[in-house]
Amino acid sequence: MMLMTIAASYLLLITSAAAADPSLASGGGGSMGLPDSLLWDNLTSKLNPNATLVSVSHADYVKDCFPEFTDFSGFARSNHALNEKPSGVCLPHLFYGWDVGYPRPSTNGHANETYSRMVQDVLDATNADSSYSGTKIPESFDPANPNSFLNDDSNPSLNLPPMVLFPVVASDVIAAIQFADANNVEISVKNSGHSFLGASQKKGTLLLNMHRYTQYSATGIVDCVASMLDDSVADDLSTHPCALSLAKNKSAYVRVGGGENWEKVYFAVNDANEALEQGGGDYKYHAVGGAVGSVSPLGWTFQGGLGGNAGSRKYGLGVDQVLHIEMVLPSSHHVRFGPTKWEDASAEGYTVPRTIDVSGLCRSNPEEQDEEKWEWDSCPDDFGIDFNDLWYAVRGGGGGTWGVVTSLYLQLHEFATLERYSVNPPMTVTQSPECAPLVPTLGPLFAEFTSFYVMLPSLLDVSEEHSSACGCPAPFAALSCYGDEEVDQAWARFLVINNVTDVPEGNCLLRSSPGGIKNLVDLYLANGDIYPRTEGRIGGSSVRFRHDYNGANVLVPSAWIEESEENLKTLLSMLGSPYLSFRGVARTASDQSNSLSLAHRDAGGMFTFSSNDEIDYFWSELFPKMFDISDKSDFPPVLGGNHAAILSSGPRKDDWTKACPPEWTLEERAEKCISVQEAVYGTTGLKRLEAIKEAVDPNYMFDCTRCIGNNRPKTKKPVEEEDNSDSGVLEVEGEGVQSTDENSGALLIGKSLPVILVVVGWTGSQFMF
Repeated sequence: MMLMTIAASYLLLITSAAAADPSLASGGGGSMGLPDSLLWDNLTSKLNPNATLVSVSHADYVKDCFPEFTDFSGFARSNHALNEKPSGVCLPHLFYGWDVGYPRPSTNGHANETYSRMVQDVLDATNADSSYSGTKIPESFDPANPNSFLNDDSNPSLNLPPMVLFPVVASDVIAAIQFADANNVEISVKNSGHSFLGASQKKGTLLLNMHRYTQYSATGIVDCVASMLDDSVADDLSTHPCALSLAKNKSAYVRVGGGENWEKVYFAVNDANEALEQGGGDYKYHAVGGAVGSVSPLGWTFQGGLGGNAGSRKYGLGVDQVLHIEMVLPSSHHVRFGPTKWEDASAEGYTVPRTIDVSGLCRSNPEEQDEEKWEWDSCPDDFGIDFNDLWYAVRGGGGGTWGVVTSLYLQLHEFATLERYSVNPPMTVTQSPECAPLVPTLGPLFAEFTSFYVMLPSLLDVSEEHSSACGCPAPFAALSCYGDEEVDQAWARFLVINNVTDVPEGNCLLRSSPGGIKNLVDLYLANGDIYPRTEGRIGGSSVRFRHDYNGANVLVPSAWIEESEENLKTLLSMLGSPYLSFRGVARTASDQSNSLSLAHRDAGGMFTFSSNDEIDYFWSELFPKMFDISDKSDFPPVLGGNHAAILSSGPRKDDWTKACPPEWTLEERAEKCISVQEAVYGTTGLKRLEAIKEAVDPNYMFDCTRCIGNNRPKTKKPVEEEDNSDSGVLEVEGEGVQSTDENSGALLIGKSLPVILVVVGWTGSQFMF
């Protein structure tokens, strides 16, 4: 069906081309009677010779991506392996290859499907896959079953981009955006596909997969000294990252490419530290980043960047690490920008300066591929974009929607040795024979302890400073600390408070330092046996059928937790341990010019309400107590952006104390419930971001799923469903399109292609963790 539709859409184009060259009408020179150059020469002729353009289909998704799910399970699955597949469309959550992560066939994006049925279907499949239920995967959702929804190449729910571009330099991205603009094509952005919201790829798009983009981190660490500056930022902004770093009392930064992941950055920082040590010095640098190596520094940062095991409570959240940004905008301008005026804000309790003004430049030779020859100049008179707004929107407003970020300049901090605490292996050391039988009892108790240590440290006689040295990225994970802390003493006090006295000397507390651990690189390399296929690498994110499909990741305010110890105990008994990346310096490291909600800054922890009963209880009983809802025209920010799920939403619009009913269809929920965007940013924050979106990208060239503006009323005709039938993989290197499978036909796409998907780095699309 798709080829027939494409053929019809190109009838006029073919006829015109045949008039100019009659040989084309007979099929000479390319599949379906079209030469490759007729469709793609305007783009491919401008690409770097190492850039690659591929055509993908359902067959490629099956061939490249399915084996990771059918041949392996648990930690044996590798997101690193998925990222390196030639098609560029594999995702760590298999079901995200279909609309809203739901493989049942639908011609309207499941608009008429009820939320409850979707959730139950997906839970049945994923719980069986994860061995949570001990049941068999339902045949309709089993990738190993040739008759399942997943193996139906005519399934209209398929959410795969037909074309993927792997750019290697900025001029490739510029060319792609110019091509998109000339052909009314939409663009989306991806690196690792880690976006829990499903923003990493979209049907009908050309995916610019930034995974092969130029990498900077290995040689991108810069030490900053005052003598480098002449009391001002250089006209070309080249000294800006150091000027801002020094203003924050820091002395180094690292430049990160638009397609790099945290593994590459962590290794770069570790290599620099080891070189210093080998030269007789000490470790110097620390980067605040994601919990696993395959997550993108871009998408992770742009959704907030939690850094639970990387020191965000000591050094600030991900958005707080950004010093300078280079990106290609929907207008195709390649820009660089960052704060050039700031003022001290310590009197107000902030630990970094307040941004007063942001300046930016445009590249005057955008076609130049050699970075050493780049020329930065004032932006043209008709540029029309406020860099202050762009700085605000990008840092916290999500990735994949403002343009394509080609590099970030991230703050590095003074090194502090990582110390991980737990009572429950796996760690780099094992439990003693005396303690091993106590782990089933002490493990859950230690998980509760971590919440008290982070959120109510005074009850354990722990200072805020020592509490802020530690964080925890997931329930039942180890407590990760940097610098001075009091975990040993606090754990002993916690056991006494809970009347646990019959514990061997040392209280069965495991520490990572005896195993020679200094940082996250050491930790992951030491735990290679946990990730058997990623030995020598920093572990990738979990690979499963889907991430948390529903639920509410609530940023529970510190003030509410501090009201009563019972408040925290109630949440822990109901939900288990939260994500602990908040409070501490995460509260005070804001430059007050970013779009990350104050709910993130003021949170004690992020708790996940998953079941319908839990979600009902939160909105009806807890929400009115935790948040100010007196102004019924201004919904407050409530949910965490990094881990918001693909079907997450706020409560009913007509009554904020009632959960969005699970028996409603997706169409009803979209109309009658607070959107996930509004639940993350709040009404006021979302309105500002939507206004900036209209200014930066008025034609919505970048319109990723669940991103800013994606829930606006659509006036355009719906995109026709793609027929993702087997079309083979086409590779373009420089000019022309060549098939990697000589037995497959070419997928011909041109002016009617509705979307280009760009792969960059997330949450996922330049998206999150």
